Amino acid sequence: MDRNRVSGSRRAGMDSGEFARHAILSSVISHILHFDHIQIAAPEGCEPAAREFYGSILGMKEVEKPPVLRDRGGCWFQCGAQKFHVGVERNFRPAKKAHPAFAVNDLDGLRKILIARDVAIVDDDSLPDERRFYAEDPWGNRLEFIEIHK
Repeated sequence: MDRNRVSGSRRAGMDSGEFARHAILSSVISHILHFDHIQIAAPEGCEPAAREFYGSILGMKEVEKPPVLRDRGGCWFQCGAQKFHVGVERNFRPAKKAHPAFAVNDLDGLRKILIARDVAIVDDDSLPDERRFYAEDPWGNRLEFIEIHK
């Protein structure tokens, strides 16, 4: 390959390693359409609390797990066009940094519902022009709720 042609096509400020990583990433991302599902971990016996929190409080519809996976425990929910899986992990530890972020229409309404259920809310105004807060599910997993712009 002509070294000058490669150099001339590099983005300003990228060294050769950054350029190579960018080229690889660009080719990989083009194959990804969207998330099919997100899975969080929960302890054994989590199903009743998952149904209450994610189903009753957050309003996600539970979807049936395939029969071959039912013995593993946990439960699945529909979240917009994607699925949200609560999976059982034997030596469970809550995720305190990694988290799903849920887009919501009425952040203040959801805040009131969660507070009424004794779910602690942590506001975050670090992103300009974004309204969001964090909460924890029944097992201590971090969740983000961010208001979508209408």
